[in-house]
Amino acid sequence: MHIRELFEHKQPVFSFEFFPPKTEDSERALFNTIRELEPLEADAVSVTYGAGGSTKDRTHDLVTRLQRETSLTVISHLTCVDATREQTHEILASCVAGGIENIMALRGDPPGGLSAREFTPVPDGFTFAGELVEYIKRHFPQLGVGVAGFPEGHPLAPNRLQEMEHLKAKVDAGADYICTQMFFDNRDFYDFVERARHAGIGVPIVAGIMPITSRKGMLKMADLAAGSRFPAKLLKAIDRVSDDANVKNVGIHWATEQVLDLLDNGVDGIHFYTLNKSNATRRIYESLGVKNSNAARTMVDHEPAVHA
Repeated sequence: MHIRELFEHKQPVFSFEFFPPKTEDSERALFNTIRELEPLEADAVSVTYGAGGSTKDRTHDLVTRLQRETSLTVISHLTCVDATREQTHEILASCVAGGIENIMALRGDPPGGLSAREFTPVPDGFTFAGELVEYIKRHFPQLGVGVAGFPEGHPLAPNRLQEMEHLKAKVDAGADYICTQMFFDNRDFYDFVERARHAGIGVPIVAGIMPITSRKGMLKMADLAAGSRFPAKLLKAIDRVSDDANVKNVGIHWATEQVLDLLDNGVDGIHFYTLNKSNATRRIYESLGVKNSNAARTMVDHEPAVHA
Protein backbone atom coordinates (compact mmCIF):
# COMPACT_ATOMS: atom_id res chain seq x y z
CA MET A 1 0.00 0.00 0.00
CA HIS A 2 1.19 3.50 -0.83
CA ILE A 3 2.15 5.33 2.37
CA ARG A 4 -0.11 8.24 1.45
CA GLU A 5 -3.11 5.90 1.51
CA LEU A 6 -2.18 4.78 5.02
CA PHE A 7 -2.23 8.33 6.34
CA GLU A 8 -5.45 9.10 4.49
CA HIS A 9 -7.31 6.16 6.02
CA LYS A 10 -5.72 5.72 9.44
CA GLN A 11 -3.99 7.84 12.06
CA PRO A 12 -1.88 7.32 13.96
CA VAL A 13 0.17 5.02 11.71
CA PHE A 14 2.42 2.52 13.53
CA SER A 15 5.62 1.22 11.93
CA PHE A 16 8.71 -0.80 12.85
CA GLU A 17 12.27 -0.45 11.59
CA PHE A 18 14.77 -3.26 11.08
CA PHE A 19 18.27 -3.53 9.68
CA PRO A 20 19.33 -6.40 7.41
CA PRO A 21 21.72 -8.87 9.08
CA LYS A 22 24.98 -9.85 7.46
CA THR A 23 24.52 -13.64 7.55
CA GLU A 24 21.88 -15.92 6.05
CA ASP A 25 21.10 -17.52 9.42
CA SER A 26 20.46 -14.20 11.13
CA GLU A 27 18.46 -13.04 8.12
CA ARG A 28 16.18 -16.05 8.48
CA ALA A 29 15.81 -15.35 12.20
CA LEU A 30 14.93 -11.73 11.50
CA PHE A 31 12.40 -12.64 8.84
CA ASN A 32 10.71 -15.00 11.27
CA THR A 33 10.64 -12.28 13.91
CA ILE A 34 9.00 -9.86 11.49
CA ARG A 35 6.41 -12.50 10.62
CA GLU A 36 5.74 -12.90 14.34
CA LEU A 37 5.12 -9.15 14.56
CA GLU A 38 2.33 -9.35 11.99
CA PRO A 39 -0.34 -10.09 14.64
CA LEU A 40 0.45 -6.70 16.19
CA GLU A 41 -1.07 -5.27 13.02
CA ALA A 42 1.66 -2.70 12.42
CA ASP A 43 0.86 -0.55 9.43
CA ALA A 44 4.35 -0.66 7.90
CA VAL A 45 7.90 -1.93 8.31
CA SER A 46 11.06 -0.31 7.01
CA VAL A 47 14.42 -1.89 6.27
CA THR A 48 17.64 0.13 6.42
CA TYR A 49 20.94 0.10 4.62
CA GLY A 50 24.07 -0.67 6.59
CA ALA A 51 26.80 1.92 7.07
CA GLY A 52 27.85 3.30 3.71
CA GLY A 53 25.17 1.25 1.95
CA SER A 54 27.10 -1.93 2.77
CA THR A 55 23.98 -4.11 2.99
CA LYS A 56 22.05 -2.75 0.01
CA ASP A 57 21.68 -6.20 -1.61
CA ARG A 58 20.38 -7.74 1.61
CA THR A 59 18.07 -4.78 2.08
CA HIS A 60 16.57 -5.35 -1.35
CA ASP A 61 16.30 -9.12 -0.87
CA LEU A 62 14.59 -8.70 2.49
CA VAL A 63 12.10 -6.03 1.42
CA THR A 64 11.06 -7.91 -1.71
CA ARG A 65 10.59 -11.10 0.28
CA LEU A 66 8.54 -9.24 2.90
CA GLN A 67 6.47 -7.69 0.13
CA ARG A 68 5.89 -11.08 -1.45
CA GLU A 69 5.28 -13.22 1.64
CA THR A 70 3.64 -10.95 4.24
CA SER A 71 0.68 -8.60 4.43
CA LEU A 72 2.86 -5.72 5.65
CA THR A 73 3.37 -2.41 3.89
CA VAL A 74 7.11 -2.35 3.21
CA ILE A 75 9.36 0.71 3.05
CA SER A 76 12.85 0.31 1.60
CA HIS A 77 15.60 2.72 2.63
CA LEU A 78 17.67 4.32 -0.12
CA THR A 79 20.65 6.61 0.38
CA CYS A 80 22.91 8.80 -1.75
CA VAL A 81 26.05 7.03 -0.49
CA ASP A 82 28.32 5.51 -3.14
CA ALA A 83 25.64 5.42 -5.84
CA THR A 84 25.48 7.12 -9.22
CA ARG A 85 22.16 8.21 -10.69
CA GLU A 86 22.25 5.23 -13.02
CA GLN A 87 22.80 2.81 -10.12
CA THR A 88 20.04 4.50 -8.13
CA HIS A 89 17.71 4.20 -11.10
CA GLU A 90 18.44 0.46 -11.32
CA ILE A 91 17.72 0.00 -7.60
CA LEU A 92 14.43 1.88 -7.86
CA ALA A 93 13.38 -0.06 -10.96
CA SER A 94 14.16 -3.30 -9.14
CA CYS A 95 12.06 -2.18 -6.16
CA VAL A 96 9.11 -1.40 -8.42
CA ALA A 97 9.48 -4.75 -10.17
CA GLY A 98 9.43 -6.43 -6.74
CA GLY A 99 6.19 -4.73 -5.77
CA ILE A 100 7.69 -2.16 -3.41
CA GLU A 101 5.59 0.99 -3.27
CA ASN A 102 7.48 3.11 -0.71
CA ILE A 103 11.01 4.46 -0.28
CA MET A 104 12.68 6.22 2.65
CA ALA A 105 15.00 8.65 0.87
CA LEU A 106 18.09 9.62 2.89
CA ARG A 107 21.36 11.28 2.12
CA GLY A 108 23.15 8.85 4.43
CA ASP A 109 26.21 9.37 6.58
CA PRO A 110 29.47 10.40 4.89
CA PRO A 111 31.94 7.56 4.32
CA GLY A 112 33.91 7.45 7.55
CA GLY A 113 30.87 8.38 9.64
CA LEU A 114 29.65 11.69 11.02
CA SER A 115 33.17 12.55 12.15
CA ALA A 116 33.99 13.18 8.48
CA ARG A 117 31.69 16.25 8.71
CA GLU A 118 31.43 16.58 4.92
CA PHE A 119 29.57 14.50 2.37
CA THR A 120 31.19 14.14 -1.04
CA PRO A 121 29.03 12.30 -3.59
CA VAL A 122 30.44 9.96 -6.18
CA PRO A 123 30.59 11.38 -9.73
CA ASP A 124 27.05 11.76 -11.07
CA GLY A 125 25.66 11.05 -7.62
CA PHE A 126 23.33 12.95 -5.32
CA THR A 127 24.60 15.47 -2.79
CA PHE A 128 21.38 16.00 -0.84
CA ALA A 129 18.34 13.90 0.04
CA GLY A 130 16.15 16.52 -1.63
CA GLU A 131 17.81 15.76 -4.96
CA LEU A 132 17.11 12.07 -4.45
CA VAL A 133 13.46 12.77 -3.62
CA GLU A 134 13.08 14.90 -6.73
CA TYR A 135 14.67 12.16 -8.88
CA ILE A 136 12.35 9.50 -7.48
CA LYS A 137 9.25 11.59 -8.01
CA ARG A 138 10.28 12.49 -11.56
CA HIS A 139 11.17 8.98 -12.72
CA PHE A 140 9.01 6.83 -10.41
CA PRO A 141 6.02 9.00 -9.49
CA GLN A 142 4.05 5.98 -8.33
CA LEU A 143 6.35 5.53 -5.31
CA GLY A 144 5.62 6.95 -1.87
CA VAL A 145 8.61 8.76 -0.38
CA GLY A 146 9.54 9.45 3.22
CA VAL A 147 12.34 11.68 4.51
CA ALA A 148 14.10 12.09 7.85
CA GLY A 149 13.55 14.82 10.42
CA PHE A 150 15.71 15.73 13.42
CA PRO A 151 13.87 17.04 16.51
CA GLU A 152 17.15 17.58 18.35
CA GLY A 153 18.90 19.09 15.34
CA HIS A 154 20.74 17.57 12.41
CA PRO A 155 24.35 16.83 13.44
CA LEU A 156 25.78 18.41 10.29
CA ALA A 157 23.41 21.37 9.91
CA PRO A 158 25.10 24.76 10.39
CA ASN A 159 22.06 26.06 12.32
CA ARG A 160 18.43 25.22 13.08
CA LEU A 161 17.05 27.75 10.58
CA GLN A 162 18.93 26.25 7.65
CA GLU A 163 18.02 22.80 8.89
CA MET A 164 14.31 23.59 8.54
CA GLU A 165 14.93 25.10 5.10
CA HIS A 166 16.54 21.81 4.00
CA LEU A 167 13.58 19.86 5.38
CA LYS A 168 11.15 22.12 3.53
CA ALA A 169 13.15 21.58 0.33
CA LYS A 170 12.74 17.80 0.71
CA VAL A 171 9.00 18.16 1.15
CA ASP A 172 8.72 20.60 -1.76
CA ALA A 173 10.58 18.03 -3.89
CA GLY A 174 7.72 15.60 -3.29
CA ALA A 175 8.18 13.84 0.08
CA ASP A 176 4.93 12.32 1.33
CA TYR A 177 5.83 12.23 5.03
CA ILE A 178 8.59 12.84 7.56
CA CYS A 179 9.91 10.26 10.04
CA THR A 180 12.05 11.64 12.86
CA GLN A 181 15.20 10.38 14.45
CA MET A 182 14.82 9.06 17.98
CA PHE A 183 14.31 11.52 20.82
CA PHE A 184 13.68 11.15 24.55
CA ASP A 185 11.93 14.39 25.43
CA ASN A 186 8.59 14.95 23.71
CA ARG A 187 8.98 18.70 24.06
CA ASP A 188 11.72 18.52 21.42
CA PHE A 189 9.32 16.75 19.07
CA TYR A 190 6.44 19.16 19.64
CA ASP A 191 8.69 22.15 19.04
CA PHE A 192 10.03 20.50 15.87
CA VAL A 193 6.49 19.92 14.57
CA GLU A 194 5.44 23.48 15.39
CA ARG A 195 8.47 24.93 13.58
CA ALA A 196 7.80 22.65 10.59
CA ARG A 197 4.19 23.78 10.36
CA HIS A 198 5.29 27.42 10.70
CA ALA A 199 7.66 26.83 7.76
CA GLY A 200 4.75 25.65 5.63
CA ILE A 201 5.40 21.90 5.91
CA GLY A 202 2.04 20.14 5.88
CA VAL A 203 2.87 16.45 5.39
CA PRO A 204 2.43 13.91 8.25
CA ILE A 205 5.27 13.85 10.80
CA VAL A 206 5.96 10.48 12.44
CA ALA A 207 7.71 10.29 15.82
CA GLY A 208 10.72 7.95 16.04
CA ILE A 209 10.92 6.01 19.33
CA MET A 210 13.73 3.75 20.51
CA PRO A 211 13.43 2.26 24.02
CA ILE A 212 16.64 2.01 26.03
CA THR A 213 17.34 -1.64 26.91
CA SER A 214 20.85 -1.48 28.43
CA ARG A 215 23.51 1.02 29.48
CA LYS A 216 25.74 -0.12 26.63
CA GLY A 217 22.85 0.31 24.24
CA MET A 218 22.26 3.83 25.53
CA LEU A 219 25.85 4.76 24.70
CA LYS A 220 25.40 3.34 21.20
CA MET A 221 22.23 5.39 20.79
CA ALA A 222 24.18 8.51 21.71
CA ASP A 223 26.70 7.71 18.98
CA LEU A 224 24.05 6.81 16.39
CA ALA A 225 22.14 9.99 16.97
CA ALA A 226 25.28 12.10 17.10
CA GLY A 227 24.76 13.17 20.68
CA SER A 228 21.14 12.45 21.52
CA ARG A 229 19.84 14.39 24.50
CA PHE A 230 18.96 12.21 27.48
CA PRO A 231 16.78 14.14 29.97
CA ALA A 232 18.09 14.32 33.53
CA LYS A 233 14.97 12.57 34.83
CA LEU A 234 15.67 9.58 32.57
CA LEU A 235 19.35 9.44 33.55
CA LYS A 236 18.44 9.54 37.25
CA ALA A 237 15.96 6.70 36.80
CA ILE A 238 18.59 4.58 35.07
CA ASP A 239 21.19 5.36 37.73
CA ARG A 240 18.81 4.12 40.43
CA VAL A 241 18.90 0.55 39.09
CA SER A 242 21.82 -1.84 39.24
CA ASP A 243 21.49 -4.22 36.29
CA ASP A 244 20.50 -4.18 32.63
CA ALA A 245 17.28 -6.09 33.25
CA ASN A 246 16.02 -3.15 35.29
CA VAL A 247 17.56 -0.62 32.89
CA LYS A 248 15.39 -2.26 30.22
CA ASN A 249 12.32 -1.90 32.45
CA VAL A 250 13.08 1.79 32.95
CA GLY A 251 13.65 2.29 29.22
CA ILE A 252 10.43 0.55 28.23
CA HIS A 253 8.45 2.50 30.83
CA TRP A 254 9.94 5.78 29.60
CA ALA A 255 9.19 4.96 25.94
CA THR A 256 5.65 3.89 26.84
CA GLU A 257 5.02 7.20 28.60
CA GLN A 258 6.41 9.03 25.57
CA VAL A 259 4.07 7.18 23.22
CA LEU A 260 1.04 7.70 25.48
CA ASP A 261 1.71 11.43 25.55
CA LEU A 262 2.23 11.53 21.79
CA LEU A 263 -1.05 9.70 21.19
CA ASP A 264 -2.89 12.05 23.56
CA ASN A 265 -1.56 14.97 21.51
CA GLY A 266 -2.67 13.62 18.15
CA VAL A 267 0.64 12.45 16.67
CA ASP A 268 0.46 11.41 13.00
CA GLY A 269 2.36 8.20 13.62
CA ILE A 270 4.82 6.26 15.78
CA HIS A 271 7.91 4.60 14.32
CA PHE A 272 9.68 2.06 16.55
CA TYR A 273 13.41 1.54 16.06
CA THR A 274 13.46 -2.13 17.08
CA LEU A 275 17.19 -2.97 16.76
CA ASN A 276 15.85 -6.25 15.31
CA LYS A 277 14.29 -7.33 18.60
CA SER A 278 10.61 -7.71 19.29
CA ASN A 279 10.40 -7.91 23.07
CA ALA A 280 10.58 -4.20 23.95
CA THR A 281 8.13 -3.22 21.21
CA ARG A 282 5.73 -5.98 22.24
CA ARG A 283 5.79 -4.84 25.86
CA ILE A 284 5.08 -1.25 24.86
CA TYR A 285 2.15 -2.40 22.74
CA GLU A 286 0.77 -4.44 25.64
CA SER A 287 1.02 -1.45 27.97
CA LEU A 288 -0.69 0.86 25.49
CA GLY A 289 -3.42 -1.56 24.50
CA VAL A 290 -3.34 -0.12 20.99
CA LYS A 291 -3.13 -3.43 19.15
CA ASN A 292 -3.77 -7.15 19.57
CA SER A 293 -2.03 -7.69 22.90
CA ASN A 294 -3.16 -11.33 23.16
CA ALA A 295 -1.39 -12.11 19.91
CA ALA A 296 1.57 -10.06 21.05
CA ARG A 297 1.87 -12.11 24.21
CA THR A 298 2.71 -15.21 22.18
CA MET A 299 5.94 -13.53 21.07
CA VAL A 300 7.58 -13.38 24.49
CA ASP A 301 9.72 -16.46 23.91
CA HIS A 302 10.77 -15.54 20.40
CA GLU A 303 13.46 -12.91 20.94
CA PRO A 304 15.79 -13.38 17.95
CA ALA A 305 19.49 -14.03 18.29
CA VAL A 306 20.54 -11.65 15.51
CA HIS A 307 24.12 -10.54 15.04
CA ALA A 308 24.50 -7.90 12.40
